[in-house]
Amino acid sequence: MALKRIRTQAEYDANYAESVKDPVGFWTAQADTFEWHQKWNTALEWDFETPNVKWFAGGKLNITENCLDRHLKERGNKLAVIWEPNDPKERAVRLTYRELHEKVCQYANVLKRNGAKKGDRICIYMPMVPELVIATLACARIGAIHSVVFCGFSAQSLSDRIQDA
Repeated sequence: MALKRIRTQAEYDANYAESVKDPVGFWTAQADTFEWHQKWNTALEWDFETPNVKWFAGGKLNITENCLDRHLKERGNKLAVIWEPNDPKERAVRLTYRELHEKVCQYANVLKRNGAKKGDRICIYMPMVPELVIATLACARIGAIHSVVFCGFSAQSLSDRIQDA
């Protein structure tokens, strides 16, 4: 089953209504479009008293494989990222799925060579540039938890986000 492209407000509203009426059925259908290393045992486990909510418990996937790898065969040469700079004198950056995949893999290898591994926490201090997409996807690819912060954050906000990770 492929994800349906939403083209109109009416289609969006119908999807939203379905997600509210049958959240487990709706999100299970969405999850079935992903490539899983191991399919989940239960779609939803929840106890709002605790609170304890788990979607797709027991399932294993690498989200970057779903964002990038599965598109390489049919969409490899199609644009995945279009970045327009604030300064009109700067050139726009356009990356195909194949180019983005290559850059993400390269950066993931840089992280690993520098000792980063699954479960590590990485704080990314970078403006909204294509390299930010590459860095976050590289962290996700190796299983590192990442937090993105920007220069506009106060010292306290920056500290809180680093500590919260």
